[in-house]
Amino acid sequence: MNDNTPKKENRQEKEIIMASKRTKEILEILDEQYSVDLECALEHETAWQLLIATILSAQCTDARVNIVTKDLFQKYPSIEAFAKADLSELEQDIHSTGFYHNKAKNIIACCKKLHFEYGDEVPRSIEELTGLPGVGRKTANVVRGNIFHDPSVVVDTHVKRISKRLGLTKEEDPVKIEFDLMKALPKDHWISWNIQIITFGREICKAQRPECEKCRLTKYCKQYSK
Repeated sequence: MNDNTPKKENRQEKEIIMASKRTKEILEILDEQYSVDLECALEHETAWQLLIATILSAQCTDARVNIVTKDLFQKYPSIEAFAKADLSELEQDIHSTGFYHNKAKNIIACCKKLHFEYGDEVPRSIEELTGLPGVGRKTANVVRGNIFHDPSVVVDTHVKRISKRLGLTKEEDPVKIEFDLMKALPKDHWISWNIQIITFGREICKAQRPECEKCRLTKYCKQYSK
């Protein structure tokens, strides 16, 4: 028998308690600074609009997507309209969001599947959502969290970068980060974490020039401590 086993278990328990206390303090600061009532920055009225807006948001700012979708959703007022869209014309409509060839192709294919297989309804489960063309776990979780209010963790570039800085994950792969955050965060903060961290990343913890003098989370930041 290994006499060190009880000591090792006690140390692990203490580390878990310390980690959860640390995470709780981070969440309390974010809740105070940004509240838990922040809404998704992508403007939408329906589930399918949010789905398409999120596909467009890859490697593009939410502000730019909102400019594009303002006219786009008037020109294509339904899933069926997108399913029947001309590829080259849709490419021009979304050109300014970048990567418009793939985005246009995926949007049309996605809407065809929604129209013909789902009766113009956006499915709820992660498995069905990620089975749609152009829809990965990030896009699926945006829809699940903001439309169906299912607890879900969205990992975008802000969440990846800042969660690592705050010591909540060491992973690079978004799926592994998602599962780390699901373990670290209480379920009632899964949805709000993404929205709060995006806001925090844009205002203070910027990728190139973080404004650490304005930050209330420096004591928890691995990057700042270096």
